[in-house]
Amino acid sequence: MPASAKLLDGRSSLSHALLIQWATAIVTVILVAAPLGPILWQSFLDKPLYETGALTLRNYSRLFGDPDFHDVLANSFQLAGLTTLVACAAGVVFALFIERTNLPGRRWLRPLVLWPMYISQLVTAFAWYIIYGPSGYITLLGERLIGVPPWDMYSIPGMAIVAGVTQAPLVYLFCSSSARMADATLEDAGRSMGAGALRVLWSISLPLMRPAIIYSALLVFIGSLEMLAVPLVFGRPAGLEFFTTFLFSRGLGAITPDYGLVGAAAALLLAIVSGLLVLQGLLLSKAGRFVTVKGKAQRPKVADLGKAGPPIAAALWLYLVLALLIPLIGIVLRAFTTFLTPLLSPFELLTFDNFTILAKYPAYIRSITNSVVIAFVGGVGATTFVALLALVVQRSSFPFRRQLEYVALYPRAMPGVVAGIGFFWAMLLIPGASLLQGTIWILMIAFAMRGMPTAYGALAPAMMQIGKELDQSARSVGASWWTVSTRIVLPLMKPALFSAFTLLFLGMLKEYASAVFLFAPGAEIIGTTMLSFWANGNSGAVAALSVIQLLITFLFVTAARLITRTHRDV
Repeated sequence: MPASAKLLDGRSSLSHALLIQWATAIVTVILVAAPLGPILWQSFLDKPLYETGALTLRNYSRLFGDPDFHDVLANSFQLAGLTTLVACAAGVVFALFIERTNLPGRRWLRPLVLWPMYISQLVTAFAWYIIYGPSGYITLLGERLIGVPPWDMYSIPGMAIVAGVTQAPLVYLFCSSSARMADATLEDAGRSMGAGALRVLWSISLPLMRPAIIYSALLVFIGSLEMLAVPLVFGRPAGLEFFTTFLFSRGLGAITPDYGLVGAAAALLLAIVSGLLVLQGLLLSKAGRFVTVKGKAQRPKVADLGKAGPPIAAALWLYLVLALLIPLIGIVLRAFTTFLTPLLSPFELLTFDNFTILAKYPAYIRSITNSVVIAFVGGVGATTFVALLALVVQRSSFPFRRQLEYVALYPRAMPGVVAGIGFFWAMLLIPGASLLQGTIWILMIAFAMRGMPTAYGALAPAMMQIGKELDQSARSVGASWWTVSTRIVLPLMKPALFSAFTLLFLGMLKEYASAVFLFAPGAEIIGTTMLSFWANGNSGAVAALSVIQLLITFLFVTAARLITRTHRDV
C-alpha cells in the first residue's frame, strides 16, 4: 500500500476511534445527568417543572420547617445506623470464622451466607412479614406459648433486623476478601505468645479488616437510607415515615403531588448520599498501615478453634435457619395455601388459587415476562455499553477519560426512588423522550444507569490486569484502537464480561424502587405487581409472585455456576 494511502487509512481509523469514544462519553453523561438535572431544577422552582415558574428557595425552607420531615430524618438515620450494626456484626462474624478458622462445615456456609444478596429485598421483607410479622406464623406460635407477642416488627429495631439480614452478605463479601489476604505470620506471633484462637481473631485478625469494615459499613448505611421495601412493609402500617416512603407518598401516593417538596427532599437525599461517599474515600485514603500482602511469600493458615468450633458452627447455622431458611419456607407455604396459621396444618389448606389468579390475567403474566426480558436484554445491552465505557477509560487516550470514570461511578450515589423520579421528570422535559413513557425501554435505561457502577467494578479491574504491551504490539503492525479492543482485549475478558452480565441480570430482576414511578399498564414488572397486590391485601398472590421470582433467580444462578465450571474461558 502506498504511504499516502496508509496515512489516510490511519487518519480514518483515528477519527473512527474518536467518534466512538466521544459517543460513549456523551451517552454516559446523558444517562447520569438525565435524572439529576430535573431533580435539582425542580427543587428550586416554585411551580411544577413543566410550567413556567420562578427560582426560589422556598421548597427547602418548607421542607426543613415541616415537623413531619424532622421525624423522617430521625427515623431514617436511626434505621440506617441500627441496620449497619446488625449487618456488620453478622457479616464480620461469618467472614472471620469462615475464612480464618477451621470452623466445621465452612465450605457449606460460604455459599449460603451470600444467598440473601441474590433475593429481592421486597421478597425478603414479605417473607419476614409472613413469618415474623405481627400476625406471622412464628409470632402467633410464640404468643400462644408465652401469652404476649414475643417481638414487635413494626418498630425501628425490628425493621433494622430484617434490613440487616438483607445487607449482611455485602459486608461478608468485602470482609471475607480482606480476611483471606490477612498475614498469617501476625496471627502466629500472637499464638506463640500464648493467645488463644478467639483472642487472636479479636486482637489481630479483626483490626486488620478495618478498611473493609469501614467501606462495607458506609455502603450498608447508604443502602439503608435508600431502601424502600422494609420501610414500606413494616414502617407505614405503624405510621413510621422514612426518606424513601416520604418520597413515595408525596410523589406517587398524593392526589396532587407537591413537586417542589419532592424535588427538595430528593436533592437532599442525593446530597447526603454523595457526602457519605466522599467521607468513605477520605476514611480509606490512609489505609496503607493495614497492608499485609507484601513481596515476602506467606502460607495461608487458619486458626484451630478446638472444642469451640461445633458450638460456634451451630450458632451460625441457627442464624441462617432463622434469618433465611424459615422465611423462605414460609413464603413458599403461603403461596400454596389459602392462609398460613399455626392453628391449622398447612396441608389442610393447600390450594393453587394464588397461582391461578396470576395465570388468569395477562397483566400478571406480562409482569413476569417483562421482568425476564428487561433483565436479559437490559443485562446484555448494559454489559456491552459498560465494556465500551471501560475500554474508553482504561485503554484509550481519550482526553477526558478520568472525568468520565467519575461520571460512570456516580449512579452508586443515586437511590432507586430518586432515579425513578428523575427519569419520570426527564421524560417531561427532554423533547422526544415522552415516546419512552410507559414502555419497558425506560425501565431498562433506568436499571442500566443504576447498574453501571456495579458492572464497571466487575470489568475495570480485569481490564487493568491485561498488559498494555498487547495493545502496543498490535498497534505497531497497523491495527486500529477498535480492532485491538474487539480482537484482543475483549476476548481476554470473557469471564469478567460474564460476571458483569450476571450481576446486571440479578440486579435488574430484583429492581423495583425506580420502577414505581416509571411503570404503566403494559410495562409492569414483578416488583410493581407485588406492591399492587400488597396494597390490596392479597398476600397469597404476593407470595406466589415471590416464589416465581425466587425460582427464576435460582435457575439463573445455578446455570451461571454450571457455565463457569464447564467453560474455562467464561
